Amino acid sequence: MIPKPKPYIQAFEQLGFGIFLHFGLYSILQRGEWAAEFQHLDMKEYEKLMESFTVDDMAHAVTLAKDAGAKYITLTTRHHDGFSLYDTHGLNHYDAPHAACGRDLVKEFVDACRKNDIVPFFYHTLLDWWKPEFQTDFPSYLQYLRDSVKLLCTNYGTIGGFWFDGSWSRSDDWEEDALYSMIRHYQPQAMIINNTGLSALGQTGHAEIDSVTFERGRAFPLERDGMEKYVAGEVCDSINAHWGIANDFHAKSPSYLIESICDARKVGANYLLNIGPKPNGDPDQYSCATLEMIGGWMRIFGTAVYNGRPLWYKQHRRNFVLKDVHGDALYIFCYGLPVHGSGNVVSGEGAEGPYLFDGITDTVQSVFWMDNQEPLRFWQNESGLTVDLIGYPYGTDYCVRVAKAILK
Repeated sequence: MIPKPKPYIQAFEQLGFGIFLHFGLYSILQRGEWAAEFQHLDMKEYEKLMESFTVDDMAHAVTLAKDAGAKYITLTTRHHDGFSLYDTHGLNHYDAPHAACGRDLVKEFVDACRKNDIVPFFYHTLLDWWKPEFQTDFPSYLQYLRDSVKLLCTNYGTIGGFWFDGSWSRSDDWEEDALYSMIRHYQPQAMIINNTGLSALGQTGHAEIDSVTFERGRAFPLERDGMEKYVAGEVCDSINAHWGIANDFHAKSPSYLIESICDARKVGANYLLNIGPKPNGDPDQYSCATLEMIGGWMRIFGTAVYNGRPLWYKQHRRNFVLKDVHGDALYIFCYGLPVHGSGNVVSGEGAEGPYLFDGITDTVQSVFWMDNQEPLRFWQNESGLTVDLIGYPYGTDYCVRVAKAILK
């Protein structure tokens, strides 16, 4: 028996698409978020980057995410270098209010999210290269960690959730009971996510965890039958090979990212796309252009991404069908359709024509493309729903095209 999801987990699943922001002192170096560790930087010298951490504002990245169709943003409030974007209220002076910018950047971020109707999520590191107690007095460090997270729980209003990262760095007892119970006390509806890293994709852990993670991976359907608790799934990936801004030309294309969003939703997982803003807090030119293209696609097909839910059976082929959460429609996701035109101008590659979506038993009233409302021929029998797919008119290619089927 599949357990019923809690309302806040259902709400998280309907967000569908989010933006991840890796931003901190490491952004000044522009060599990736792990520069301090991999390049063996002295942490006392690294601290001096605070003097150059001016930051224009956090609002541009938020409005860009909004325009891209993202419903939530996860910000690195503190990464492994130990520097906090929030006011630590005396826990240390290694925070944004004591840097050159002189202000609480998490507050600015949350305010911008509220203004743009986006749900704020807080990434927070578990491991810490800066705090000596992480190595010398682990119980003391864990209390410091809880005190830090308590500040995030109590100073920024209601938030969407916490995204923890780094428990894979030590096999010790992280005292998760104490950490998570504190969050439940102050933020009872917050999602609790603890990244299981590259080696444990989709694995559940502590009973309070609300979503499994698929870091840089393809999500797979979760076998929820028999689980004590319903958990969501979330794919996180970066626009290039690093999470923080870097000299990185290995950028993913808009079409790849659009397909990745759809692939995640096929199995009911959210898709969290990371960008690493520049030292001043603004996304770089490529991120801006890429998110603008994703936003154009989402404005046409976003309803299918937000409202679509996987059908009860596994769909093994690339094209797939989701059912609207309200139960009145199906969304038919189609990859690789050809562009119509002369063979001297377009390749004409791609599959169109009758396509069987087996296992569909709902009675369909009509089918049409969501982008231009062009009706599609269809028929149903005991095998399922067959739709006569039509390629793109010349001048258009969405890479993934979605048709909507209205149910009787």
